[in-house]
Amino acid sequence: MIFTIVQTSFRALRRDRGAFLMAFILPIGFFTIFGFVFGGMNASTTPRVSVLLVDQDRSAASRELIRALEREPSLDAITHPKATKDDPHPADYTEAAAEAAVRNGDAPAALVIPSGFGENPISFAPGGHRPTFTILHDPSDPVAAQVTAGLLQKTIMTSLPLMMAEAGTKYFTSWIGRLTPEQQKQMQGGLAQLKEYERERNANPQAKADTAEGFGGFVKVDLRDVVGGKKRSPMISYYAAGIGVMFLLFTATAAGGSLLDEADSGALDRVLSARVSMTTLLAGKLVWCTLLAVAQLAIMFLWAALIFHLDLFPHVPGFLVMTVCTAFAVASFGMLLASLTKTRGQLGAFSTLIILTMSALGGSMFPKFLMSNAMLIAGRFTFNSWAISGYTKVFWRDEPIRALGPEVAVLLVSGVVLLLVARWFARRWEWA
Repeated sequence: MIFTIVQTSFRALRRDRGAFLMAFILPIGFFTIFGFVFGGMNASTTPRVSVLLVDQDRSAASRELIRALEREPSLDAITHPKATKDDPHPADYTEAAAEAAVRNGDAPAALVIPSGFGENPISFAPGGHRPTFTILHDPSDPVAAQVTAGLLQKTIMTSLPLMMAEAGTKYFTSWIGRLTPEQQKQMQGGLAQLKEYERERNANPQAKADTAEGFGGFVKVDLRDVVGGKKRSPMISYYAAGIGVMFLLFTATAAGGSLLDEADSGALDRVLSARVSMTTLLAGKLVWCTLLAVAQLAIMFLWAALIFHLDLFPHVPGFLVMTVCTAFAVASFGMLLASLTKTRGQLGAFSTLIILTMSALGGSMFPKFLMSNAMLIAGRFTFNSWAISGYTKVFWRDEPIRALGPEVAVLLVSGVVLLLVARWFARRWEWA
């Protein structure tokens, strides 16, 4: 009897596609996404940190440092903007241009190599003069600045042996006294070998520098915030948008599912027979879902303003634009899922699978700076990513409404397309 019950349960599971997806496909899908994000943290697949390089010294030492940073596998070092048709040969970044790029979100950090670096690149003395590098960074990505600072010290320590040796010789002679002719000859021979080593390494950019552990920093690093200086937390607006949109998707799907309930009860047939077209009915459902989503987001951000001190009220115009556009796109998505599925069970299973996947890829579950480039590209196909980007511009970067053009366009066009597709699939209720 027990075996019969188990066998019957397995047959029921096999027939219930929604339950089957929830039991096997959804866990594997989420494991895959989290594996791509966190599984390669200690491997060569770790996402590279994008950093802009500004050379204020223009010396041989600064150029060699830039080449070493460009060889660093954990950095995506950029010295000038991308070429365009209008500017095929863009000039190298200045400090002002790099700061503007970081403020606009083009890169999370910029490294400024100071003037005088070539004359006095490092200091071994505890109180000696050391060049001060400036890292301009966006605090919404707390990893980039720290990684850049650490790799700067590592690069100077391991990838510039000639500079280290010459600086060490200078300090040795200033503290101990001049070397004998024979010692100077041996020292020059050693420096010549280092020069030959650097020439060979430069001829092979893929060669890896030897690592060194447990050594202090040779240069000073000054971290400077270029955006959000007076804001209490860089991540509050991010998570308010990310979590809010994720639950909007569930709410809109549930609200759109009322079509299925009305179809099962026969109420839908009575409504359509009362000279109410399916287009009018979908439009009414869409308006209701949109208003519900707007109210839900408004409450979410009001709570963030009251509890976490999000500066909501100075940004009300931008907030309203992003909220209405996001709510419209999400409501259209709910209409589409409701018109595609046949039962509440199917709607619940498929919506859970799709919404959680979109939320993971779009940045609602963990910050985007942890994602690889491939996952960031995949996330651009989700509402979550565009909504988070728009709300970040409003609340974190303090950008005007006109800067929301890409996000608004994508959300509105997506909403219109999804609504048209939902209307096409809703024809089945008119034919029934």
